[in-house]
Amino acid sequence: MVIEQLESNEFLRWTREFEAKARARAAAGDPDWSRGARLHPAITRSVQRFQVGESGDGADLIAKAERAGDPVYTAAVRLFVDEERNHARLLERLLHAAGQPTIANHWTDAVFIRLRRALGLRLELMVLMVAEIVALQYYRALRDGTSDPLTTSVAALILDDERRHVPFHTQRLHAAFAGVRLPARLAARAFWWILLTGATLVVAHDHGRALRQLGCSRKEFVRASLGLFATIAPTAIHGRR
Repeated sequence: MVIEQLESNEFLRWTREFEAKARARAAAGDPDWSRGARLHPAITRSVQRFQVGESGDGADLIAKAERAGDPVYTAAVRLFVDEERNHARLLERLLHAAGQPTIANHWTDAVFIRLRRALGLRLELMVLMVAEIVALQYYRALRDGTSDPLTTSVAALILDDERRHVPFHTQRLHAAFAGVRLPARLAARAFWWILLTGATLVVAHDHGRALRQLGCSRKEFVRASLGLFATIAPTAIHGRR
């Protein structure tokens, strides 16, 4: 009971942080869409695919959080989902500012959705964290590698949120694996590494032309993603007895 109370208190901190961010976002308003955007065709296709990935309703994740029995954590998850939906909206507005449409689906997003929905909360968060880590590197490349001011602004706004999403999910995973036996934790981390490596290679290949336009090679993208994951995985799923 004491441990559960401590966890709830920690997630109350996250709830307040998400709420404060929402208020700040509302006060600041959107970028100036009227100035338009200029996107290279390869970057357009890349942004369209990421927009699809950000546009899920989060209902499955929220339902699993509710079944976990911590209403404070569930409230934080709802606010996280709201931020992801806002990312989809920002990317949609960016595409429209460039005179480009959104797309209805993409096979990489479909694979992630099916994998996540087939799992419980703990494993779904592991899959979600893979997407968040890849997204961190992608939006950093998009922010720093484009010469279009509106694209830079949108990427910076999303990147600021993504930086908070990773520690949020890391904390929950750390708590979720705390009572798991060491061999199972080590097996989970090995599976996580395989999943992250595979997903990063797929994204690097699928978005390679856009990354090149942004001044980031496939190799650099993969190396940065794996390097970031190496700092996160031991915290989320520690290998100590």
